[in-house]
Amino acid sequence: MPASNTMQTYGSVTKTFHWLTALLILALVPLGLIANALPYQTDAELALKAQVFSVHKTLGVLVFAVALARIVWAVTQPKPGDLNHDHKVQSALASVVHWTLYISLVAVPLSGWVHHAATAGFAPIWLPISQNLPFVPKDEAVAEAAAAVHWLFSKIMIASILLHIAGALKHHFIDKDATLRRMWFGPADAPLVPAHRGSLAAPVGAIAVFALATGGAAAAGLFRDHESMPTEALAAVSSEWTVTEGEIGITVAQLGSDVQGRFADWTAAISFDPDVTGAAGEVTTTIAIQSLTLGSVTSQAMGADFFDAATFPTATFTGAIIEDAGSYTADGVLSIKDSAVPVIFPFDLTIDGDTAQMAGTLTLDRRDFGIGASMADESSLGFSVDVTLQVSATR
Repeated sequence: MPASNTMQTYGSVTKTFHWLTALLILALVPLGLIANALPYQTDAELALKAQVFSVHKTLGVLVFAVALARIVWAVTQPKPGDLNHDHKVQSALASVVHWTLYISLVAVPLSGWVHHAATAGFAPIWLPISQNLPFVPKDEAVAEAAAAVHWLFSKIMIASILLHIAGALKHHFIDKDATLRRMWFGPADAPLVPAHRGSLAAPVGAIAVFALATGGAAAAGLFRDHESMPTEALAAVSSEWTVTEGEIGITVAQLGSDVQGRFADWTAAISFDPDVTGAAGEVTTTIAIQSLTLGSVTSQAMGADFFDAATFPTATFTGAIIEDAGSYTADGVLSIKDSAVPVIFPFDLTIDGDTAQMAGTLTLDRRDFGIGASMADESSLGFSVDVTLQVSATR
């Protein structure tokens, strides 16, 4: 069997690419569906879900590589003519399906890879490559958009595969021609037909399929920002010092990888006299739990075994600001869910006139607040949670 195509049949390289892609897709699609459906409330469930997702992602990258190699090979080879070339409408539709399939075999794994690269933590790709991609930031909006594209394009891919299979079966059982046989290894007894003539109509038609599907999905709201649950912004508070800029961030270790997140909505009521030593003021901070973004596990973090945001929508810290020989701490109580834990939060403070800059880091134990009680093994979810706070305020 020759390696290259001829005008009558496909060569061994093309056939190998075709059936290797088919095997990868037959494994990839079910794994993706299973991984999404698996629960992740316990250590064992989370570990299994991560492993299945890792296999799915790894196969996806392999499909992407094989698809690119297959396309490069295809453009260098002659393409056997259509055995139903006299049925022009059927032949044209088959070409559009083929191009739609080719595009989806690149676009689907690539969009999934972008989602992985833009998301912090969870289910690594099991290949000796970087988990990141050039020009793809760790950004929740990018990750969400890529996930939406991946979902949409995967449905187009599945539809084009089903149409491709239906067409092959029609050729074999109804038309009784050699279309399917000449893609299999061995003699196909295919007749010599007019050479395939390339045209822009088929790729343009395939691009139109993706454009129409994307436009329809956008109109239906697929690409809008989705929150895990509706939430109202916290009301403004009265304060001697007004926060002009600030960020509350957290870092957790999941499956051995750090996952960073931040709370987008929080308020701070601060009374503080920089000229007083000892008890120099007080602070009350309220955090909207539902405003947390935490990489790929944001929705999980909102669940009942974790922050239980539906029952406990806010966390609060109330404490005294203590100055001691130029060092500052906030000594108080942090309340998360139904647990109130005394904490001492050391921070650095710089004051220039009526502007204050503060920054500090605090390490908490999630078990003190009943967060992730089912995750008793640190290999799944670390016990320590690093909290960082940076604030600029004016008086």
